[in-house]
Amino acid sequence: MSHNKHNAEGKAEKKENFETEEKTSKESEKEVKAEAEAKKEEKKEEAEKPAEDTKPGETAEEKAEEKKPSPEQEKIDDLTDRLKRQMAEFENFRKRTEKEKADMFDAGARSVLEKILPVVDNFERGLANAPAEGDAFGDGVRMIYKQMTKTLDDIGLEAIDAKGKTFDPNLHNAVMHVDDDQYGENEVVEELQKGYTFHDTVVRHSMVKVAN
Repeated sequence: MSHNKHNAEGKAEKKENFETEEKTSKESEKEVKAEAEAKKEEKKEEAEKPAEDTKPGETAEEKAEEKKPSPEQEKIDDLTDRLKRQMAEFENFRKRTEKEKADMFDAGARSVLEKILPVVDNFERGLANAPAEGDAFGDGVRMIYKQMTKTLDDIGLEAIDAKGKTFDPNLHNAVMHVDDDQYGENEVVEELQKGYTFHDTVVRHSMVKVAN
């Protein structure tokens, strides 16, 4: 009787242990499923979560519309662009005007110098026959001539170097030719009238005699 009772108690204990293990297994399985469901739900929420720079319920079109400049900003940008263009046009106009003024000044100066050069020529002819140094009149004429030529130099008038140079049609005007072996071919052997340039532009060509 005692032995049967012991067996019965053993069976009951095994059954209880099995049920406990089965219950624990089911609970663990439920926990795993619950954890998996929680992670799935978390991923779903993360996917549906709006971006930081997007407001809840905001579509891509609305977001793009938000980034578009406002009408006021567009007007400011347009006016700024127009101002920059006008400033650039004004700067170009200023430079063009300054160049035109400089060209007009040079053209006017050349015209005046062309009229003065015959006076310079006559001065030089007069000095060739002036009394030697020590004569009051001759010294006075030479002083005036020196003052005039210095003033012309300061303005920018320069005499063309001709004698002994190779004939250059851009600078010289050949009015006579001479056959002489002591001179090189096309060498300027004599300057008959001085030529001048003003700011690298010829005002008057040198009148010269050239060797053939």
